[in-house]
Amino acid sequence: MNSSSASHLTFAILGCGRIAQRHARHISNVGRLEAVCDVVEQRAVDLGREYGAATYTDLDDMLQEATNVDVVSVCTPNGLHAQHTIRAAQAGYHVLCEKPMALSVADCGQMIKEAEKANKRLFVVKQNRFNPPVAAVKELVESGHLGRIYSVQVNCFWNRHQQYYKESAWRGSKELDGGVLYTQFSHFIDLMYWLVGDVEQTQAVEENFNHSETTEFADTGVVSLQFVNGAIGGIHFTTNAHGGNMEGSITLFGEEGTVKIGGEYLNELEYQDLADHTIEGVKSSAGANDYGTYQGSMSNHDKVYENLVRVFRGDEEAATVGYEGLKTVEIIENIYAAAGSEVPVM
Repeated sequence: MNSSSASHLTFAILGCGRIAQRHARHISNVGRLEAVCDVVEQRAVDLGREYGAATYTDLDDMLQEATNVDVVSVCTPNGLHAQHTIRAAQAGYHVLCEKPMALSVADCGQMIKEAEKANKRLFVVKQNRFNPPVAAVKELVESGHLGRIYSVQVNCFWNRHQQYYKESAWRGSKELDGGVLYTQFSHFIDLMYWLVGDVEQTQAVEENFNHSETTEFADTGVVSLQFVNGAIGGIHFTTNAHGGNMEGSITLFGEEGTVKIGGEYLNELEYQDLADHTIEGVKSSAGANDYGTYQGSMSNHDKVYENLVRVFRGDEEAATVGYEGLKTVEIIENIYAAAGSEVPVM
């Protein structure tokens, strides 16, 4: 920690785009936003003015001058997460990194190494783990009520129109965006890993049906997986659901039952048939992140920040640590490699 106690953490936000607005709001409920930084000066000025924070357009200036900051929240484009996290850790700050952690396992490993070397914590945003249906199914799996998991099916049926990619220069590029499994669906991959375990073998096919003019990667793919524990699984992902987001779901088939987390954003317990147990009292999660012309995953960033504060108080463990962020990236990297995609080189 730099200057604050765990009861009043101070934060800086790097990258003042749309997701930063959500971070700033929840930071104000658990601590204080002291500084913001964006290469687009007006975005930094607008966010800084709203929360009374110092504004910067140069990361090194902020890291050198904002010495009263405890945690830097990295909200920059995907391909910049690694270098920004590393620079913040080396400068003596704890880091909360937005998803995906990075675009390669090598970068994730370097982020973990540099944070450990600086004796700083590295948190990764995985807010969907806090969705009530997801938490309930995780408890179901951990308690053994589902028995051995035989298979899992993950469906990611969303819509991203052409204008979405035209709104921001980084979207659609392999170098800064990485692909829909990183930007749109990394949460689904994380939850699959969290619920079922590590993946041993991967096969995949993919195609860019509808976004060849706006993206450097596929918009649709079908994946088959074999897990270390012997389970098998499939992923069907697309950003071509006509008109809007259709479904985001994970279905688990086990020896003691079947359960499906569904809705558009993994926000509903859609189906359960269990031999000797019933999940009760699970409500749908709050609404999705609404960005005007499109919607994203669930809005649980408040719980991410509450967990972070409790970690510093010594009250509980981190909800997601660097290694788990790395495993998500590893699974995605292997899917793209299996499909013949080039891995982004930073």
